[in-house]
Amino acid sequence: MFRVFPSRASSGVVYEALLDGILGFVAVLAAALTLGVLPGKWLTADLLAVLSDGQAMLTALCFAVVMALLQSCIGMYRQRMALSSTALRLSTVVVLGGYGTYLALKEFSLHPHPGPLVATATIYFVLAILLLRGLAQVVHRQVGVPRVLIVGTGAEAQGVLNDMRADGRHLREVVGFFPTSFDGESSVDGAPVFERTRPLQDVVEKYGVHEIVVAVREQRGGGMPMDQLLTCRTRGTKILDMAAFYERSHAQVPVDSLKASWLVYGEGFVQGPIRRFAKRTFDILSSMLLLVIASPIMLLTAVAIKLDSRGPLLYRQERVGLGGTKFQCVKFRSMRTDAESDGVARWASKNDNRVTRVGAILRKTRIDELPQLISVLSGKMSIVGPRPERPEFVAKLREEIPFYDLRHGVKPGVTGWAQVRYTYGASVEDARKKHQFDLYYLKNNSVWLDLQILVETVTVVLFREGAH
Repeated sequence: MFRVFPSRASSGVVYEALLDGILGFVAVLAAALTLGVLPGKWLTADLLAVLSDGQAMLTALCFAVVMALLQSCIGMYRQRMALSSTALRLSTVVVLGGYGTYLALKEFSLHPHPGPLVATATIYFVLAILLLRGLAQVVHRQVGVPRVLIVGTGAEAQGVLNDMRADGRHLREVVGFFPTSFDGESSVDGAPVFERTRPLQDVVEKYGVHEIVVAVREQRGGGMPMDQLLTCRTRGTKILDMAAFYERSHAQVPVDSLKASWLVYGEGFVQGPIRRFAKRTFDILSSMLLLVIASPIMLLTAVAIKLDSRGPLLYRQERVGLGGTKFQCVKFRSMRTDAESDGVARWASKNDNRVTRVGAILRKTRIDELPQLISVLSGKMSIVGPRPERPEFVAKLREEIPFYDLRHGVKPGVTGWAQVRYTYGASVEDARKKHQFDLYYLKNNSVWLDLQILVETVTVVLFREGAH
């Protein structure tokens, strides 16, 4: 089976980029129409003439793609940002995208007057974005947010409530908690606790609940109101367990609340022959292209490493790949040659004193990873996937982290979902948190998610928002 459509994490990015692309397309056509109908200008076109103008349509398409791609790469769709940061990044997109489109139109003679056309289209584009975002805020305030009932009153339930209210991220209103026989004395705060004897469906109807989150770790033994939950479900109320809730809200699969049955019977984990063929084709084409583009950078890097410190140019280290097999992972050397002279494997830390001066730059920009493109071309790695780990650490992590070996069900990647979603990690606990993102990728892997990871990798490198 071949999964093409976006996952829940990538769908919002895809739709926002598509919408902004449409705005950019319309902005160019509107600019061409405006310049054509105003007296004394160069064009004498009406709307039909503009739509039938091949050059105008090509220009609009290029402008739309450039603007949407730039906004994706610069992190406009990545996370909620402060107004100042949003304005700065949008200004950068407008300047780079507008100037780039102008140069392309001028270079290829696609329009007799590219300056006025691009300037007008850019103004329309910015105004349309501001108007649309403002309208979305108004609609959001009028419609309101989904109302949620949390089943459970333990630490897990409190955690769900705190998570929903963190930075207003999930835009949900919690109406209260509904206790089960597994819960002891009510220990939650921040929302009312309903009486256990009260029918669950009555609470749902009275308070207009749209969604129920079951925040109870142990659900066996008859302590859960399953009949009432089933009644609510058949009446159209959406019901999530903790794994599904955190998968949706954080784009990760929490291992502490994860059951093997959820993995076995749930959707996802698509690795059919068509998907593998498409991914391998993409790996070959993209790695060849990137090697050609990055060859000057790799040459300069080789010279810089040799001038900075003694030792080999490349660093080879055994890593665990697909199916648990071992392979040699090759990178540009970024540490001193005596980094592990005692033979003891150590985690690489954020400000590791073993890193050379040039190595610090290579690690921040991820240039040290470029030789791994050869491993992608040979089939040992993929462009996107969980980062490969050392055998010494894998032996320890599989004992401490549930379902750790699942990451070896796909080829390791040069970049991955954990790398663009989690900060630098140098401990078992960090490895646990990164594994939760890797599980999300394994479950929801798709063409769209791979593309989103590649785009977000650019954002991480430019703004240092992720991990090395």
